[in-house]
Amino acid sequence: MKQFLQLVSDCLTDVKELMPWDLVERRDNNPDLLIVDVREPYEFDAMRIPGSMGVPRGILESACEWDYEETEPELVRAREREVVVVCRSGYRSVLAAHSMQLLGYKNVASLTTGLRGWKDYEQPLVDGAGNAVDLDDADEYFTPKLREDQLRPRA
Repeated sequence: MKQFLQLVSDCLTDVKELMPWDLVERRDNNPDLLIVDVREPYEFDAMRIPGSMGVPRGILESACEWDYEETEPELVRAREREVVVVCRSGYRSVLAAHSMQLLGYKNVASLTTGLRGWKDYEQPLVDGAGNAVDLDDADEYFTPKLREDQLRPRA
């Protein structure tokens, strides 16, 4: 049985990753670049990369196709565009980018380090209303807060 990080690692053989500074450069060089944020809606509303599109991981595949309630027309039409998938830490985005490649997306990459790395590189984040997010607040938001019952049981 594979664990989550093993599954992510297996997908990395096929998925290209970009560092935050690479994404800044790609955005500067390609105004048509599409950033797809696959975090949950509450995460996307809290903070995101300006101009990114929110498509939760759970509906990504149907959002990439016509004739579904989740269909995102811009995303369906983006199979030939440069697409960068982002999430909180860069794991869900690898799985999402892998799925998108299987669905025929030609130029898709994952943001390694996710929004945490984007924030660490001191790049702008905005909230759901488009207001700038203070990077210190973002730092607090991205700090893991595990409950006791979420920790691996001790043997």
